[in-house]
Amino acid sequence: MSKPSTTLIHHPYTPPDTFAAPQPGVFKASTVFFADVAAMRARDWKTKAGYTYGLHGTPTTFTLEERLATLEGGTECLLVPSGLAAISLVSFAFLKTGDEVLIPDNAYGPTKALATGELANFGITHRLYDAMNPSDLEAKLSHRTRLVWLEAAGSVTMEFPNLPALAEVCRERGVMTALDNTWGAGLAFAPFDFNGSGQGVDVSVHALTKYPSGGGDVLMGSVVTRDERLHRALKLTHMRTGFGIGVGDVETLLRSLPSMALRYAAHDRAARELAGWLSGCEEIAQVLHPALEDSPGHGNWRALCGATDLAAGLFSVVFDERFSTEQVDRFCDSLKLFRLGYSWGGPISLVVPYDIGLMRDNSVARWPYKGTLVRFSVGLEDVDDLRADLQQALAQM
Repeated sequence: MSKPSTTLIHHPYTPPDTFAAPQPGVFKASTVFFADVAAMRARDWKTKAGYTYGLHGTPTTFTLEERLATLEGGTECLLVPSGLAAISLVSFAFLKTGDEVLIPDNAYGPTKALATGELANFGITHRLYDAMNPSDLEAKLSHRTRLVWLEAAGSVTMEFPNLPALAEVCRERGVMTALDNTWGAGLAFAPFDFNGSGQGVDVSVHALTKYPSGGGDVLMGSVVTRDERLHRALKLTHMRTGFGIGVGDVETLLRSLPSMALRYAAHDRAARELAGWLSGCEEIAQVLHPALEDSPGHGNWRALCGATDLAAGLFSVVFDERFSTEQVDRFCDSLKLFRLGYSWGGPISLVVPYDIGLMRDNSVARWPYKGTLVRFSVGLEDVDDLRADLQQALAQM
């Protein structure tokens, strides 16, 4: 008879497999057991037909991947440790020395930092294009362009591009497109099927840190595609780079996903109300929110997102140029409910001031405003309380 330590480890009991509950089971594993050598040799880590090692998936991670693929209208999904890791995975999978990648001038800053850092070190060049001008993108495509990044709305400036037109330019030239779909979250529009046209982007990346998590406490990203060939290339790079995620975080995402559409709509309603109110304040020169008629790219937003009428919970404002940076900083410091912090999509409202002048060398060359820009992420607090907070902070200027 085995000693207690061995019995506790190799206990023969297996629970029945008919258990069902609202939340999927949580399987934490690096090592996966096989019934015999034949089963070990027959198992293929590249498919979801079975399990080989925790890095390549468990029932828990497979469940989240399938739900996210459905959310975005794709068929294949991979999980990575962050939204930036998703951008990196796409770049590493499809770019090699001598290639070129084009990036929108108003893109998420770390996307550009990756291009000027690791990609440049690998001999991959990049150029920025005017996100609001498909003709500029077309003019900058070259025989070395292998990948074009798209983003809607612009990460800080909130301009909304003509995504179908940009994607069509690339499709006609046979160039792959990848979309940072964190803002749309699979809810505002369908990234693989613009307006029911059957046409869209090739790859969609998503910072699950934001709306899918909803708690400001999880870092994770996803890469979704409809193309099995592209997925296979991504899967191989995923394996070689060793990207893995904690199953506890996957559990959190699975619990949050059912409420995401409700939360997204609540963020949207509050942000739209506050953006409209701020547009009437004398301190504000411009409110940048895709759903406002005078915001850059509003027509593009309406054309793509009109069916859902969704516009996330983000907006930026440009203060009148008579207010100094110090005065705008005082405004931000005076806010009580809007906390100073990066990211968005969580329950707590956030605010970040940006110096567009420092960004000008890398982006937004067409920027027409002279005042200081501040971006707001609207949380789930009462909108009247948030408006009162903004009002008292404006008074402090």
